[in-house]
Amino acid sequence: MAAAASAREALALVTDDFTELPSDVPAFAEGAFPQGSFPGGTVGPEDSFPAGAAGGDGPIGWPGYGRARAAAAARSGETESVVCGTGTVRGTRTVLVSFAFGFLGGSIGEGTGDRVAAAHAHARAHRLPVTVLLATGGSRMQEGMRALVQLQRLAGESALTRAAGLPQLAVLRDPTTGGGWATLGAGSDVVLALPGAQVGFAGSRVRPRDADPAAYTAESQLAHGHVDGVVPAEELREVLGRWLSLLTRPSEGPVPPPYALGATEPAGSGREAVAAARRPERPRADRYLAEVFTERAELSGDRAGGTDPGTRCGFGRLPDGRTAAYAAQCGTATRPAGFRTAARLIRLAGRLGIPVLTLIDTPGAANDAEAERAGAGPAIAELFGAVAEARVPVTALLVGEGGSGGALALAAPGNTWATPDSYFSVIAPELAAAILKRPPEDSDTTADDLRLRPLDLVDLGVVRGVVGARPAPASGGGVR
Repeated sequence: MAAAASAREALALVTDDFTELPSDVPAFAEGAFPQGSFPGGTVGPEDSFPAGAAGGDGPIGWPGYGRARAAAAARSGETESVVCGTGTVRGTRTVLVSFAFGFLGGSIGEGTGDRVAAAHAHARAHRLPVTVLLATGGSRMQEGMRALVQLQRLAGESALTRAAGLPQLAVLRDPTTGGGWATLGAGSDVVLALPGAQVGFAGSRVRPRDADPAAYTAESQLAHGHVDGVVPAEELREVLGRWLSLLTRPSEGPVPPPYALGATEPAGSGREAVAAARRPERPRADRYLAEVFTERAELSGDRAGGTDPGTRCGFGRLPDGRTAAYAAQCGTATRPAGFRTAARLIRLAGRLGIPVLTLIDTPGAANDAEAERAGAGPAIAELFGAVAEARVPVTALLVGEGGSGGALALAAPGNTWATPDSYFSVIAPELAAAILKRPPEDSDTTADDLRLRPLDLVDLGVVRGVVGARPAPASGGGVR
């Protein structure tokens, strides 16, 4: 789906059916069309674009604006830069807003704002998600500040839809620049992009001359945490349909803690607990996620310039067909971007009423100089706050190492469980021994002193229980 693809071609690519919402035929400069029909509708002598104070066309009197609109309509077959309606994507109904780049570069003017506002109002009235297929160069110069303030209007509509608990998704086509990217694109809950699409706030004609073009691509935005996935056109309907289905079918109540997939007997000492959690062959987050969910869709990035491959966040389908969200540490030191992505996930799940499962497995927060520059402390604080303020049930399972505050940030107060091959500690035993000026060989004794075993954690009231292996069909309970 390149820049030349029309709004309706983009809709046909992703929808099983589409019904356009009613919209007024916009006015054009008097005499721009002969009376009769043109590709976008019917124009009569009474259809004239209001003249501005300077004697030109449109709200600011731009000379020739009416003729430009007429030519754009004849060329694109549309009467404005967006086509809005409802459609089905792989079985899920959604409101769709598709941009027509062939109409004045998909620019955003007052007419665009009217249609998008009506689309959001329809979504809220009918409890439907909103999907935007973007291809825009930004705000419409020929309408001046009357066009630019539409960005506030679009942001306001998006905020109302967000407050109504409805998901918003964006697909970035080529190009997606300017205010369209900074509102309907980057402001969406989930952002997908087509390969090679030009994406950036600055369009190609206004960037610094020495700017690297590769920085203004969908792939670059993905690498820097601003896009959730780059999806080939032939896969877009399936991927978009999966996201829409997952985000609109929340499960009810807390997610039960998964069964243990590794060791089933709790460690007899602190040293044994630490050794079991650090075994390379111990089950990691991916195995637990595959056990819990039948299919998943993942978010990527913290929307602040960073990603953390050691943190997995997304939404998954439970065996009953309903959706739960997950944030999982994968056994590495968690980067600031990982904490922020997890906070983003928990807040989004809260708005959509989707319960959350967290999997704890980290030796601790990354503590190198780059992590400090990236805001390790504020990022951890943000995640603590997101969990504390969560509007949905959060279930946490400690599946490996629980290293200090970097692990505790994903723990659910009152609903955290542990596997037998895990430990949770205020500090790693080796570091505790060093701080206490004990010899390194005393770290095993220090591990016992810290009472970090799963059963110790139960006794201390830190976790609710230790999960066991999946029972045989005739036996009961997975929690001991």
